Amino acid sequence: MTHDPRSALLRAALDAVERGWHVFPLRPGTKRPALHGEAACPRTGPCVDGHLKWEQRATTDPDRIRAAWSRAPFNIGIATGPSELLVVDLDVPKDKSSSDAPCGATTFQALCERAGHAIPTTYRTRTASGGTHLYFTAPSGVRLTNTAGTIAPLVDTRAWGGYVVGAGSSTPTGQYEALCAPVAASLPSWLQTILKPTPRAPQAPSVAVATQSRRYADVALDNETANVARAVEGEREAKLFRAARALGRFVAWGDLPRHVVEQALQEAGETAGLTASECRSTLRSALTWSITHNQTRGYAA
Repeated sequence: MTHDPRSALLRAALDAVERGWHVFPLRPGTKRPALHGEAACPRTGPCVDGHLKWEQRATTDPDRIRAAWSRAPFNIGIATGPSELLVVDLDVPKDKSSSDAPCGATTFQALCERAGHAIPTTYRTRTASGGTHLYFTAPSGVRLTNTAGTIAPLVDTRAWGGYVVGAGSSTPTGQYEALCAPVAASLPSWLQTILKPTPRAPQAPSVAVATQSRRYADVALDNETANVARAVEGEREAKLFRAARALGRFVAWGDLPRHVVEQALQEAGETAGLTASECRSTLRSALTWSITHNQTRGYAA
């Protein structure tokens, strides 16, 4: 019997929906959303009242899932925020030449031991790169966001503003497979304490100012990624570096999650012709510098 990847991916997408998780399509064989961007938005259908991003368009409607996956063998994106999930991403070292570098699973195990707890038993998947995703039900009344290496090296988290690639998906490097524990456990309180956002200083801007700043940050993100994607040979790394420096301040001010900025600029850099490793090294150094030097909200020069 011939294996039908579209049917298998549809079943996996519907399985995620049955768990109450909000799903959206990723481009076949990749980790990138298969939805139009704001510049190409037709302002019809779900976007008739304005452009909706992937987090807003993710759905638990089986009919919409069937309609989408009837068109192509899409990979499965799970919007963690709307799904009330907190996913811990235990990554593997990118530098394969260093055999003694600890992986995310090792550093997370050490973190659990220091906290006096065993590694939580919960729904988990093996990622295409050989890492692991641990799924937890997020606590109600607490809006957790993404983190990148703040818990421990090679340990990231995905919550509001983030997504993970669901089981059943595949990329050129491998498959995403469910490993064990069919149910996502509640986020352990000790881990929640580490992840809980730090309260803002009393001088925090008014709601109106903060909303305006977030809108400006969204526009800046769209403009900078478009500028990088259009860069020609000889100027690509410089434009990527400047974009990361420019957007890092919005990460420092809490207007954009670092994960979202890194992902958008990584895709733009690769679109321009840079390799994935070239993008990562440029992005991480430029973003880290910008975040460190923009802790106080100010105005762009």
